[in-house]
Amino acid sequence: MNTLSYSNNDVSLFAGRLLMAAIFVVSGVGKLISPASTIGYITSLGLPAPLVGYIGSMLLELACATSLILGYRTRVVAWVLAIYCVVTAVIFHHALADQNQMFNFLKNVAMAGGLLAFSPCGAGAFSIDRLITRRASTVTPSTL
Repeated sequence: MNTLSYSNNDVSLFAGRLLMAAIFVVSGVGKLISPASTIGYITSLGLPAPLVGYIGSMLLELACATSLILGYRTRVVAWVLAIYCVVTAVIFHHALADQNQMFNFLKNVAMAGGLLAFSPCGAGAFSIDRLITRRASTVTPSTL
């Protein structure tokens, strides 16, 4: 008899993925709704190609958040988002004498740390990654 058994770790991984993805969903949707403010902020920092930066960051946030929620390619997505968090912290929150900028810098670094926790353990049972792994382990080559 095949019974499904889920551990507290699986529930924690699922909840962690949802909570971590929430900030990227909100940020990505915010960029989608109000492109001018994001493009203006990128422009104010003197960064090149603000429109490209806007489109790239919006797509990355929404695509990676969706992937994180679904648990698809979680380890890779976690690394991509962790690097994104550190890069955005350094570029956009480098005025560490400003308490608000310091807070946002540390928030981004902490998020990177939380994301990296998914790297060794993956998405857990409630994920597309697990479905793919189970299918791959049950498929046997046909004999010719």
